[in-house]
Amino acid sequence: MSFDFDTPVDRLPSHSVKYGLRRLKFGREDVVPLWVADMDFAAPECVREALRRRIEHPVFGYTLTPPSALAAIADWQARRHGWQVDPDWIQMLPGVVPGLDLCVQAFAGPGQGVVVQTPVYNPLFEAVQRNGRRLVINPLAWRDGAHGMDFDHLASVLTPDTRLLLLCSPHNPGGRVWRQDELAHLGALCVEHDLIVVSDEIHADLVYPGAKHLPLAALSPELAARTVTLNSAGKTFNIAGLNTAYAIVSNPDLGRRLRDAAHTLHLEGANLFGPVALEAAYRQGEDWLAALLDYLKGNAELACDHIGTHLPHIGCTMPEATFLLWLDCRALGLDDAALRQRLVDAGLGLSPGIQFGPEGSGFMRMNFALPRQELARALRALERGLAA
Repeated sequence: MSFDFDTPVDRLPSHSVKYGLRRLKFGREDVVPLWVADMDFAAPECVREALRRRIEHPVFGYTLTPPSALAAIADWQARRHGWQVDPDWIQMLPGVVPGLDLCVQAFAGPGQGVVVQTPVYNPLFEAVQRNGRRLVINPLAWRDGAHGMDFDHLASVLTPDTRLLLLCSPHNPGGRVWRQDELAHLGALCVEHDLIVVSDEIHADLVYPGAKHLPLAALSPELAARTVTLNSAGKTFNIAGLNTAYAIVSNPDLGRRLRDAAHTLHLEGANLFGPVALEAAYRQGEDWLAALLDYLKGNAELACDHIGTHLPHIGCTMPEATFLLWLDCRALGLDDAALRQRLVDAGLGLSPGIQFGPEGSGFMRMNFALPRQELARALRALERGLAA
């Protein structure tokens, strides 16, 4: 079966955030938007067909999540990641980002410490700040063009009132897939200091050959008892706009606390169409996903080769996961505002690394999930914008 990722899709009529906010974000509407982490590809036909069938029913009232959708999640985790999940452990959420806020509210009291490893997807540390908890930064180490965990520093910043650690696995923006020894070391520290872990694993299914995602909660019963896993089919199948995510919580006490936090804000459950799309994707979308990963790998290789050849002063490492490149532009000697503006002037809208934490200063995050011909044009613009 063949799948078409080369044909451009006009997203302007769909009120896309990525395209619709270009003037607000970049001051002009003609930049190629390579910032928001969604893909410029049509969702799988199996998903669209399932939604069409649901639309044929004329009533769109309040809806329960069907047990078949929860079973599809459990089967997917077993099939793709070897993780045996009981459907009763699953709680539906309107998104991973709301899930982060709910977890911060549920598992850390006002003023208590929450660890975040920066640079990282900014809603992780914003959830701590928004909710009046104490932000504890454990910076990732930058070694040989990739991020690694600094366990000595982590141990040094943990105090008795540090209650929670927010993990991004696989890592956004760096594209790292954490190895088993890294996760085990992190988990041992969390057990020693009695930390609950919230593991954002939304990119778990976007992993390239040579790396393997390991759900933190699957490493041991001891870790499972203190882990809340947040995930979604949104990134994998490009259905993020359906606002459907889920938490997997095997510990009944943690599950109750999360449900209580969601109930307080009336955020339990999912919308009508989200579980329909999720179930179709998880039951019928694996061939499409295999083709997508092959295409994305080709895009990443094209981008890294082009940058290595034409912009050798820009650091670019092939990601192990995600459809995001983490570009090290520090050799240009520009401050973050000037670096961003140089790319805008070249007609590109990327995410400034500084938004992911101070350690991202001098970097840019680039989304490469677009048709290859369009990516090639964007790379030529990148070459113009970042020429030494």
